[in-house]
Amino acid sequence: MDIRDLTPEDLDDVLDLRKRSFGPIPAADRDRWRQAVLPVLDEGRYLGVFDGTRLAAAARVRRFTQWWHGTPQPMAGIAGVTVNPEDRGRGVGTTLMRAVIGRAAELGDAVSALYPATTPIYRGVGYEHAGAQHNVRLPAESLRRIRPSGQVKLRRMGPGDAAELVSVLHRVHTAARSSGPVSWDEATWNVWLGNEDDFLYLADDGYVIYRWKGDDMQVENLVATSPETLRALWSLVGSASSIARDVVASVTPDDPVLWLLGERSEEQVKQARWMFRVLDVAAAVERRGYPANVACDAVVTVDDPVRGGGTWRLEISGGSGTATPAGEGGVTLSVNGFSALYAGIPPYTLRLAGLMSGDDRYDQALEAAFAAKPYMLDYF
Repeated sequence: MDIRDLTPEDLDDVLDLRKRSFGPIPAADRDRWRQAVLPVLDEGRYLGVFDGTRLAAAARVRRFTQWWHGTPQPMAGIAGVTVNPEDRGRGVGTTLMRAVIGRAAELGDAVSALYPATTPIYRGVGYEHAGAQHNVRLPAESLRRIRPSGQVKLRRMGPGDAAELVSVLHRVHTAARSSGPVSWDEATWNVWLGNEDDFLYLADDGYVIYRWKGDDMQVENLVATSPETLRALWSLVGSASSIARDVVASVTPDDPVLWLLGERSEEQVKQARWMFRVLDVAAAVERRGYPANVACDAVVTVDDPVRGGGTWRLEISGGSGTATPAGEGGVTLSVNGFSALYAGIPPYTLRLAGLMSGDDRYDQALEAAFAAKPYMLDYF
């Protein structure tokens, strides 16, 4: 088996591979997929495993920005991991993922995330469950009753608005001290904003992307920094209540819309879980944001068979952190455990799950420094 970068000539084989793994792909989606993939092939972001000339497996390294405690950093989003039916059970997927992890690090990413179709293969190369995309079903009528508290100027959005949309996302997630959400790069946003079936509205400090999904409305993204814009955007979605009974929306774990509803008793929430991995301990710690009033000085040993582990002294204060090589001692974590800690999973949980051991005197400081409620609004 050989691993190499995919070329435009391989894309028909990739589509066949995806069909065998995920089912038939509508023609419109195939065209949009090609439009998004072609520009990044020269960047080394699509790898394939070949058995001679036959494509056996493939995976894409997407370019994302991800926020941790309101601080953005580059993130490798692993997507489209596919293995031909006849090649499954031979270790091809693990071989591919090890290569993908190496490539993501070469591209300069210190962290990585993915939505798993199955857990064991990804856990085996260092990924651990960290957060979720939360999709809640709400009565459309309840959203219609949310009245804007001021004048908000909304306009329709299109491909030329990608830069402004990204700017809004930076302001929103910084203000909210968000952990986990991502933004596509501008080129990819320009492709997605050209989808003629989506309804796209932009304000100075927020935006919404939604569409019909059967008899319901589906909200993919709705973010805002002011109460006025938040109310205006949800009211806009709710204006479809004469036709749509329900709205299925991707929301934050503590989304303010849930406090704007006139009636709230039972809620249907569906979670799509995502997994997370630290690729470079020192860079990941330095690029992350932390609570400004928390201080932490801890020694941690990270066991990473794929990337190579080590021992670091973590020094976190004033909202910033560093990781410098240190001697033995302190806390010991698998890379899975350190990735989960980085994403806000408490040390007590990690110890009971067998992902963390050793000196427990740092546990409280580590829990406070890395505290987070990780989520994503986007599925990839």
